[in-house]
Amino acid sequence: MVNSKGKGLSRRGFLVASAAAIGTPALAQDVNEGTTEIERDVTSVVRRNISSFRTLDWQPYFTNLNKGAILVDISSRALHYWEEGGRYHLYPSSVPLTEDLTRRGRTEVVRKVEGPEWRPTPSMRIRNPEWPEYVGPGPDNPLGSHALYLSWQYYRIHGTHDTRKIGRRSSNGCIGLYNEHIAELFGMAEVGTQVLLI
Repeated sequence: MVNSKGKGLSRRGFLVASAAAIGTPALAQDVNEGTTEIERDVTSVVRRNISSFRTLDWQPYFTNLNKGAILVDISSRALHYWEEGGRYHLYPSSVPLTEDLTRRGRTEVVRKVEGPEWRPTPSMRIRNPEWPEYVGPGPDNPLGSHALYLSWQYYRIHGTHDTRKIGRRSSNGCIGLYNEHIAELFGMAEVGTQVLLI
């Protein structure tokens, strides 16, 4: 191995650099009363997909940026946000666990809630009768610190307190972000922000 000065990188240096890279969380790139599905347990092995996490242009997906635009790419597990003025943000996300839980198409933000409440959907209650009927705001809430409610029933873009889920197929339909990222997006997105899931 060769370092930037043309000298060999020691084994110790390589190990230290590798450990630092592995231990660093993914960060956003700043480049220019309902119910929802709870995210599933991620203790089983789940494969991450970082290779296609890349920046995108908004023009192929939206005709304008009125009130901003959110694009969720299920395959790359990334949420792209363009402010109305064109400034761009890219966030790693969790996505639905299976294709049958995945919804694609156009929707919009219809409500914004800081400190959201959570109630399992009827289908979740059937599958998991042991789950609580209600979880208030706080560290046990599967919606994290903030939620953007979409026009599709039960679908949200929300935070999560379980950071292991980000970058994985781990939800029952919703799109999850790190709490610090959903707080940032929450501050920029508006009711009426257009959303496209592909």
